Amino acid sequence: MRETTHPGLIVNPRSGRGKAERFDLVRECRTRGIELVVLQQGDDLLSIAEALVSRGADAIGMAGGDGSQALAATIALRHDLPYVCVPAGTRNHFAFDVGIDRADVIGALDAFAHGVERRVDLARVNGRVFVNNASLGVYAKIVQSEDYRGAQLETIARMLPDLLPPRGAAFDFGFVAPHGALWQGPQLVLVSNNPYRPPRPGVAGNRRGVDGGVLGVIAVRVVSPSEVLSLIAVESTGQIPKRPEWLDFAPTAFTVDAGAPVDVALDGEPCLLDPPLRFESIPAALRLRVLPANSHRRGPRPRRRP
Repeated sequence: MRETTHPGLIVNPRSGRGKAERFDLVRECRTRGIELVVLQQGDDLLSIAEALVSRGADAIGMAGGDGSQALAATIALRHDLPYVCVPAGTRNHFAFDVGIDRADVIGALDAFAHGVERRVDLARVNGRVFVNNASLGVYAKIVQSEDYRGAQLETIARMLPDLLPPRGAAFDFGFVAPHGALWQGPQLVLVSNNPYRPPRPGVAGNRRGVDGGVLGVIAVRVVSPSEVLSLIAVESTGQIPKRPEWLDFAPTAFTVDAGAPVDVALDGEPCLLDPPLRFESIPAALRLRVLPANSHRRGPRPRRRP
């Protein structure tokens, strides 16, 4: 592995409610000889990362949440550069699933100089990279709310009844299931970079690894908010529900058709994509740099609730 001589880090100062400032990332980067770019309101992160590479950066990193990680990883993928994930967001699901200590924000910087490389997968939909997942349906609608960032559970509880039957209209998208049947208008579709178990009581959502070369697809059709709770109760046992309202499979590619542009929550960030939505796994795409202690970790194993 060639040693990096010009590492560069992009920092989103608003992520994690100001984690970058609390941990004084500016000073820590200067101490380590890392070129630092702090995003300003309205900056184009992709252009910032490209400019960093054009100035000679031979390794790039991102200090921010998962949506920012996906954009910076896009440039690392484009130029086949080593990538460092600094967990300066709120939840940092990607960091957790690749085995990075989310509590050690400053320690993550040492991966530039002392890290070892491991290849991890990325995923893509219509050319846009994501590191965690893309959600369609109720969640994609909920994340558009201005209240969501500050009060997630309250916003979900308030909006969910209006998005599900009998009040909510059917979603105008569908796909062909593995058994050949057409699934039209599911309330939720979650497409993840490697199979992903969503959060459930007592267990955080996570993946068994991010190097399997496949997508994870979960689709749910329900008829009422109470049935959502029923499905959650079944899933909380740690078993995949074997019910006609629930699909769970792991393809390498997946297509969703629709009659109009589709709202998507891409790594938790709202966007609107034109159909058809073509999802694909990009195996071993990212040259992730991690500290040696984490180099062989595949990420946490899901824990079953007693």
